[in-house]
Amino acid sequence: MLSKRYTTPHRVFDFICLWILPLGFLLLLCALFFLPGRSQHHKLFYGLFSIPTLIALCIRPGTLKELVREPIFVALLVFAGWALISLTWTPEIEGIARPFKTALHTTLLFAGCYLLVRYRGDLLHPVLFGAATVALIATLYNLYLFARTYEPGMRLIGTGALDNPLLASHLYGFFCAYWISLGMLWKNRHILWLSVPATLVMFTAIVATGSRTPLVALVAAILWVGILCWNRRSLVLYGLMVMGAIIVSVLFSETIFARGDSYRFEIWQIVLQKIAQHPWIGHGYGADLQVDPGVGYMLSEPHNFALGVLYYVGIVGLVPWLFMQAWALSSGWRYRVHPLLVVASTWLIYGMSAALTEGGGILSRPKEHWFLLWIPLALIAALSINYRARRLLNIPVEQLTPQALETLSAGAQVIESDGLGPKVLRLSGGDFLKLFRARRWYTSGGFNPYSERFAVNSLLLRNLGIQSPTILALYHLKDGSSAVHYVPLPGMTLRQALQGASAPAQRHALVRGFGRFLAQLHERGVYFRSLHMGNVLVLDNGEFGLIDIADMYVYPSSLRLALRQRNLRHMRRYKEDYGWLFEQHLDALLDGYATIASKPAVDDLQKRILSGSSPAQA
Repeated sequence: MLSKRYTTPHRVFDFICLWILPLGFLLLLCALFFLPGRSQHHKLFYGLFSIPTLIALCIRPGTLKELVREPIFVALLVFAGWALISLTWTPEIEGIARPFKTALHTTLLFAGCYLLVRYRGDLLHPVLFGAATVALIATLYNLYLFARTYEPGMRLIGTGALDNPLLASHLYGFFCAYWISLGMLWKNRHILWLSVPATLVMFTAIVATGSRTPLVALVAAILWVGILCWNRRSLVLYGLMVMGAIIVSVLFSETIFARGDSYRFEIWQIVLQKIAQHPWIGHGYGADLQVDPGVGYMLSEPHNFALGVLYYVGIVGLVPWLFMQAWALSSGWRYRVHPLLVVASTWLIYGMSAALTEGGGILSRPKEHWFLLWIPLALIAALSINYRARRLLNIPVEQLTPQALETLSAGAQVIESDGLGPKVLRLSGGDFLKLFRARRWYTSGGFNPYSERFAVNSLLLRNLGIQSPTILALYHLKDGSSAVHYVPLPGMTLRQALQGASAPAQRHALVRGFGRFLAQLHERGVYFRSLHMGNVLVLDNGEFGLIDIADMYVYPSSLRLALRQRNLRHMRRYKEDYGWLFEQHLDALLDGYATIASKPAVDDLQKRILSGSSPAQA
């Protein structure tokens, strides 16, 4: 049932999903590079991501329905629930409030990522790119300071909240894996050529930390992304990996190999002995772990994530923990057509590989270890849910050569063109090919090409019960432009239908139907910026549809009055449309709008129309 009012909770929910969560996720990813300490990082996450997510879920608990059907999230709940149950046999636990809060914030990371992808999926790639750019700039600065003060034996740490070379190397490796994935995936040449030096910078930082764990993890990530995106770039990437391994082995062998095994085997042996005391249920979440490998001081981590899980929550807790990762990798493989799932699964491979010799805590507050496990898992879960719900791009983008374009468009009729050439072609088979000119790489059109927006918006409209074109293929052209190949909806524009109407009563019925359709769009959160009679289609079955749907956005809630007024202003620009809608058949427009929209919305619409100015153009 459609909403009849736009209340304050709706506004709060929209503001959280559209603005707060993207900002919170951006700072979660990159704030460690410039904040003075981890406590500030925790507060940023709580204030801008975790707590807002909780508020949003309280406003709309129904959004949990999809989340609780995701196997990764269910496994997380089982794992976290078992960890909390294990507090009952944890010796000398000081309080249970902190463990509960930690488990809750980890769970809210997954829920927040789901809301972010569902309602601001278009912003996810710019957020990741922005965080990686901040990390790149900070890393360049860190390498500059390191080079100025370098002495033999020094290991790079970095500025901000980074205080340990091994932990810092996790972040450098995390973003190095991102730039590698970007270079494999994105067809924009500017981004491709940026990813090459960016990868080199992050790799240099990893080597400067003297940590071997991220180097091994990067090898696993490169193998994974190369197979996932198998193409000519994969061979180049594998060749560069071998070359890099040789260079590091020759030039930095002493730095990398001088520390031997860093007592890893001794640590693991001691931890395994402790695990054997309670193999099934573990020692309990929050139990004290003290390991003495003979280095003169005690260690509190087993330097292996799986051993940490076994120690704290036993085999019972290990099963859902392993299931989360296995299912996430399976999802990354099955849904690899979507670029961000490739990035997230590559991050997970990197984190799983790094976790073989690092870490050991199971649930913690936000810190470097989150980049190895929880952040990749949360992203994969969120992307998988929305991919299955058909809210994300679900067809591959193919490369279209000039020769293939010429073949495809042979005998085509030019429907629309500009100074640069054809924009819309009716192909010989009746299908349409719509071309979108190349946009600058740093604009929204560079990150989210309009051809892909067209395809995604078609899916979103269908989810809302509004008819939309059937997408056949997406293309990337050599000059940087893109294209969408689709089956058009059968019908004529509303402007043509009104012009061809033989009687005022027929026009009255068309305008009334359009009023109902307009209210349907507004109440379902569809904001179509270019709304006018030439972009509304009257279908053969009497229903209405939209064309040029790349210029469209779907909000979480029904449109606020200000956005509805913008649609009106756009329709006022056309003299003939103005006469039909706002002078001759205004009562029909309002009557149709009132069949779905609330009375305040109808009254506001009427008020704006009656107080509005005449059309600005013919």
